[in-house]
Amino acid sequence: MPKTFQFRAGSVIYFKGDPADKVFLLQSGMVNLVYQDMETGNDMHDMVQQGEFFGVKSALGRYAREENAVSLKDSTVMAFSIPEFEQTAMTNTRIVMKMLTVFSTQLRRVHRQLAILLKTDEQNPEAGLFSMGEYYLRQKRYTYAQYVFNRYLAYYPSGKNAAAVESGLEQVERILASGAEVQTAAPPKKDDPSAAYYDALNLMAKGKYQQAFLAFKRIEETHGQSEWAAKSAFEIGRCLHILNKFAECIHYYTEMLNRYPRHPDLRETVFYIGRSNERLGKKEQAAAFYKKVLSMPAPEGDGVAVKAKRALEDLGE
Repeated sequence: MPKTFQFRAGSVIYFKGDPADKVFLLQSGMVNLVYQDMETGNDMHDMVQQGEFFGVKSALGRYAREENAVSLKDSTVMAFSIPEFEQTAMTNTRIVMKMLTVFSTQLRRVHRQLAILLKTDEQNPEAGLFSMGEYYLRQKRYTYAQYVFNRYLAYYPSGKNAAAVESGLEQVERILASGAEVQTAAPPKKDDPSAAYYDALNLMAKGKYQQAFLAFKRIEETHGQSEWAAKSAFEIGRCLHILNKFAECIHYYTEMLNRYPRHPDLRETVFYIGRSNERLGKKEQAAAFYKKVLSMPAPEGDGVAVKAKRALEDLGE
């Protein structure tokens, strides 16, 4: 049976990167979905309305969460397992129609962003959806490509690109089923490390943290002070933390901040240093780092600040 949970204002229901094994229904209160704009990298916000489901795409697509879900007011949320949600949706047409409305809005938003990136014609949604899938396939973001290709076939089963989409989908599903991209991924090209970076993120999404760690290390060692090396540096520390190598995580992130004192993930890096100290039993040091996170400028409802505040509360601060 679905379970009902109460979330206080400022609580995080799930974080970006969390496993997606539940679908949520907002019964009362206010929930904000925070994700990154694909064009600018800035935080974007979607408000969940009462009576709406959220967390559906990642749960049904079996990929990690792509956004933070934050309760802005005291909220009541019902959590469904995937089988429970599928059974509920099959017996309630109103739920399906409401979800399609929400999905259509989200897909239009994504398409507008990708139209700018890919220079596709926004007035041709079929071509835009096909280009979106091709883009993700080229970037080796296979779970994204799989989702988009499936959406294309659902909306345009007889579209002019249907044969190419079916071929691309078969390729993606073979890769995801076999894990072949892990063994056969070529070393990153000196002038284009982005594919290697997304391959490494794909490994993290699959829970293959040691392999992801090694992949990010190769990027960092090959590309010096580049943007991709800086991004990879942050992910290396995350891998160390997830692998329970807390002392190494602290040491690595401390060195990273010396190299990148204005790293875009500075606040989350400080949070992970605090969390690693906490895992090592160093509660005073952990609290100091959590307080440092809260002292740094952040947008309202920021997920890192919420995590730091909750961590301090758990420490009795």
